[in-house]
Amino acid sequence: MVVGWTDPEGSRSDIGALLLGYYTEDGRLIYAGRVGTGMTVKELKRLAGVLKPLAVPKMPLAEPPPRDSRFGSPLKLSKVHWVRPEVVVEVTYLTWTEDNLLRQVSYQAQREDKPARQVVRSIPHPPLRSP
Repeated sequence: MVVGWTDPEGSRSDIGALLLGYYTEDGRLIYAGRVGTGMTVKELKRLAGVLKPLAVPKMPLAEPPPRDSRFGSPLKLSKVHWVRPEVVVEVTYLTWTEDNLLRQVSYQAQREDKPARQVVRSIPHPPLRSP
């Protein structure tokens, strides 16, 4: 599900990337990564219209997302817009990384058939490694 979005960069308008999350068995909302591909300009504009009314000042996640990863550019929290976790999206991805983030994620569509509270990680969550 969507927990926020980043500011657009380059020629993109409205939204840069969607920040994704899922619920654990104990109800904690965990950061899963971000998706910036697979969305047309029209879909970005539509999603912005859906997400902007859900904006909240405080991060809805149980813990802050990692600011950097060996995959992709660093996440600048000052450029993140948090939302109430109500919008469910379908994505495809290659794998989960060792630090529990989705890898090579592509947006497919918004889903209206699944409540956000039912978005869970389909494979067991391995323990985080100490830095």
